[in-house]
Amino acid sequence: MIRYILVQNRQGKTRLSKWYVPFDDDEKIRIRGEVHRTIAPRDQKYQSNFVEFRNHKLVYRRYAGLFFCFCVDANDNELMYLEGIHLFVEVLDAFFGNVCELDLVFNFYKAYTILDECFLAGEIEETSKSIILERLERLDKLD
Repeated sequence: MIRYILVQNRQGKTRLSKWYVPFDDDEKIRIRGEVHRTIAPRDQKYQSNFVEFRNHKLVYRRYAGLFFCFCVDANDNELMYLEGIHLFVEVLDAFFGNVCELDLVFNFYKAYTILDECFLAGEIEETSKSIILERLERLDKLD
């Protein structure tokens, strides 16, 4: 199960966060800082995209200047969540047309809608990029 999803830039500014397990606000701030300090200095060439964090695992991937990070249960399949991150980024890219950090900042409500179409209640909801984009297109027509 996914405990939380964080999208942070290289400076540690959180651009998107979704919490599936309750934490108080102080703990969320502490976690955001610890996660960034844990994954930002890691070498992409020689270190894996998985790291132990507290009693869980962080599965992360860096795309351009953004870190997409999932905190998952220690016994879950890391590769499945790595694929989930990649799917989420592909859907963002297809929806926004070459997505960048500013798209997440200025269209955060659309980014959260995309996140909710991919992941629901801490689990991967849909794995088909075309189905997700079709749903998003229908939702976009409602506006």
